[in-house]
Amino acid sequence: MTDALIELLKISLPGDILVSLGDELSNVQNCEFEKLLQNPLIQFVLGKQRSETTDTFDPPNTPLWSDFIEQRLDSILTQKRGISEDSHEENPQYEQYLFLLLALASLNAFLQSNVTGPPLSFSVTEALFPKKIVSDQTKLPEIRSELILSLTVDGVAAYKLTPNIELFCLANAIIQHAPVLGDVNVARWIKLRTEFAHQKLLSEVAPSLQSSIYSNLDTVESFLHSVENNSLRSEIYVEYLLERSAVHTHHGLDKKARADIEEAAKRRKFEFALTGLLGKRTRYQQKETSQLVVLARSAETLDSRQFSQDDGISTSQTETRAVSDGNKHIEIRPKNLDLNDDTLLESISFSDTQPTSVDVQDEDTLPSSLRSLDPSNQPKLAPLDSIILLALASSITNTSPAHGLTREETLPYATRVVEGGSPNWQVYTQALLVRSRIEGYKSRTTERGLLQLQALVDQVIAETEAVPTSTNGDIAPTQASTFLPRPKESESAPASERLRYIFQLASPTRWELEAELAARWVQLGGLRSALEIYERLEMWAEAALCWAATEREEKAKKVVRRQLFHASTGDDIQVDLDEEKWEGPARDPPPADAPRLYCILGDIDQETRMYEKAWEVSNRRYARAQRSLGRHYFAAKDYVKAAAAYSASLQVNHLNQTSWFALGCALLELEAYNRAAQAFTKVVQLDDTDAEAWSNLAAALLHIEESTETPPTTDTNEDKLNQSDDITSPHSPRNHKRDALHALKNAAKLKNTESRIWENLLTVSASLSPPSYADIATSMRRLIALRGASAGESCIDAPILDMLLRHVIAETGVYEPQKRGLQRIVLELVDTQVQPLITSSRQLWQIVARAALWRNRPGAALEATEKAWRAVLAVPGWEYGSEMQWGAVVEATVELVDAYENLGPRERTEGLSAGSGEVVARDWRFKGRSAVRSVLGRGKDGFEGTPGWERLEGVLEGLRGKG
Repeated sequence: MTDALIELLKISLPGDILVSLGDELSNVQNCEFEKLLQNPLIQFVLGKQRSETTDTFDPPNTPLWSDFIEQRLDSILTQKRGISEDSHEENPQYEQYLFLLLALASLNAFLQSNVTGPPLSFSVTEALFPKKIVSDQTKLPEIRSELILSLTVDGVAAYKLTPNIELFCLANAIIQHAPVLGDVNVARWIKLRTEFAHQKLLSEVAPSLQSSIYSNLDTVESFLHSVENNSLRSEIYVEYLLERSAVHTHHGLDKKARADIEEAAKRRKFEFALTGLLGKRTRYQQKETSQLVVLARSAETLDSRQFSQDDGISTSQTETRAVSDGNKHIEIRPKNLDLNDDTLLESISFSDTQPTSVDVQDEDTLPSSLRSLDPSNQPKLAPLDSIILLALASSITNTSPAHGLTREETLPYATRVVEGGSPNWQVYTQALLVRSRIEGYKSRTTERGLLQLQALVDQVIAETEAVPTSTNGDIAPTQASTFLPRPKESESAPASERLRYIFQLASPTRWELEAELAARWVQLGGLRSALEIYERLEMWAEAALCWAATEREEKAKKVVRRQLFHASTGDDIQVDLDEEKWEGPARDPPPADAPRLYCILGDIDQETRMYEKAWEVSNRRYARAQRSLGRHYFAAKDYVKAAAAYSASLQVNHLNQTSWFALGCALLELEAYNRAAQAFTKVVQLDDTDAEAWSNLAAALLHIEESTETPPTTDTNEDKLNQSDDITSPHSPRNHKRDALHALKNAAKLKNTESRIWENLLTVSASLSPPSYADIATSMRRLIALRGASAGESCIDAPILDMLLRHVIAETGVYEPQKRGLQRIVLELVDTQVQPLITSSRQLWQIVARAALWRNRPGAALEATEKAWRAVLAVPGWEYGSEMQWGAVVEATVELVDAYENLGPRERTEGLSAGSGEVVARDWRFKGRSAVRSVLGRGKDGFEGTPGWERLEGVLEGLRGKG
């Protein structure tokens, strides 16, 4: 199947329009973009044909080339053009769909020239611009600079040296034109792709673009559900899911990306599992150990020809690319570098014996279809299945084992695609890239990871740089030397194959790859190599950050200030670059990336004036400037200004999770609990796995006073996000504590090793009316497990535990040993977790005694009461202490005597003596008298004659009378 969008376009076209656009559709599908541009209507749009109502593009008389394109589109769609028309061209639908094809072709050509290669077979300038512009080498750079500047969104600039930017601007101008977009649903998918490509051209995420992208995602999904052809709809929807997962990953929404990837795998019935199999990883390893491996099998078993056709390769192209070697079919792929390590094997050598049991994520056994696979020789995967594995590896960015898969566990996914994935050129290239990223963090593989990344950069540079000519102006703005020669046509994949899955892969552009290579050099200490790349690419912000990372901040400041300010003497040419500090007047107009550069200056000098300048030059659209101000003021504990700055940034980018969190923290410090609860609610709506946000939300809710005050609200798009079922509105006073409990339960579930969260959960659970007894038990058990070894009995909240036990006794009535539920949980808590920790707490021993007495264990109850009495007497200095201390001793002694009197004569029911008729304590009177005399003797000097003293004497007389 060809590109899902083109298939969808075919079934959406009316029959007569489909016939009329047959050649154009074929040209787009086969990436023969030059043929498409020869269409008379397209020639008119490009200004190649003159009419009575429009002029050709003639800067500076015409403002912007993309505006000129829109004018020509208006001329055609309003039927005011003066060109010869065929009958089918008079149909507005024909014109609309033709221009949509032109937008898609222009976007694909742009990606071919900047991402995938091979080089375009035609001169872009000659194909798009009038001859007068092509021949004027002074006007062409100005036009391209203006086009790049026009792509700035929310103060975030596009890469200033983007080659063939006119191709992208042509696609963007068409797809943003309302009459072209019209009510054609499939056009929204083209717009989605164009805007996402626009987003990737920017140095940072632009909030307004992000909102538009996600709006188009919803529109496209709704349209796909309405497609009548079920089988085709399923195939198209899988590609859409993978495309959407790439969008999620780019915007940092890894959880949503994973959900789409899993849904795509389910729809394709693609089975894969990360498991452990016995094998050897090093050359000198004698004993086989468990090695991570991904076992995967596509639902359909395809031969090489079927795979080639599914990869976007035609039969003729397959035959051209096939290299005959006997009966072998050698596939042409990018260069895969060997590891060449003196210790590690090139690949894991797996054992021939099958394991008796394996762990597949949370399952105990592998599916039968995977159990029979040979891990060293697995079947080839379909291209979409390969993309699923790569997308899964790319969407995992965490490094903590507590949070799921780590880098170590992502490597097998990339390895599976490299060693047995799809033969599609771009899929294989992406697999090598993903593997090189993961290997960069391991000492044994970091060299191969760096060299593989360098080889990929060389490949992309060699295949995307146009061959320089003297007339067309298509010379790449930055010439980079490469270690790899330009491949021959027979050694390279055609454009149709490379572009087939480009939107599902979201492969980086050539300058992004080079910047990634530079960042890798910085990690390895190759500062000079990194700076050479950054300076050649004119990525001055990255170069400055590179200098700053090596504690050469003065050099970093010079790099940035040179872009923002003139020389101190006013002469930018005749200056000493080593001595000049660039403290002259600011450049006017400022560079497109001035907001970012001003923020970097502010970060280096910690100067708020630079952040404010960044906000100003961006026309109050660069959210990072206000975030930096907020961070600065928060560190200075100026929470009023910090809250104001974060609020201003959220007016621009209301989907920034970290800004909402920081705003909530500032509002907590200001005791603005209503607004703090709102802020943290936004955080958990954006990411319901943020444990700290749930915990802080609970803190804010608990501090909201019971009042009728209506807190301020913000009408933002995130209100439409899926809200958690575990939290109700923070503005309902009656539900504040209940909502706080739900928030803390979420926090504890996400961060179950944080004792502070469990302590708060315990307190809130106990403060409810009625208390949440199950949560009390759970919290107390977890707290003891976390802090018992270090804090001992101090980690146990005795009053809450006593309340919990009393509730169980009152609710259950008569003890039933076989009864499950809260009763069993609480008694196990007391017996196995609380009792071993008690050392000096009378109240905890009283709880143990009460639990034993309820279960009809008088001996254990009496023993616990004796320990409670000894715990009181063990307090040093009570003999000469306060009345309160004396009163506690008296109370414990009276309680002990009562226990002797009530429990001593009872028949023993536990231990070996149970059922023998033996009583708990035959000498209970003697023990009672001894206990009272001991207390009276020790407290005589300090408390003789007090009410407590007289009470103990009365108890002693009572024991004598009973004797």
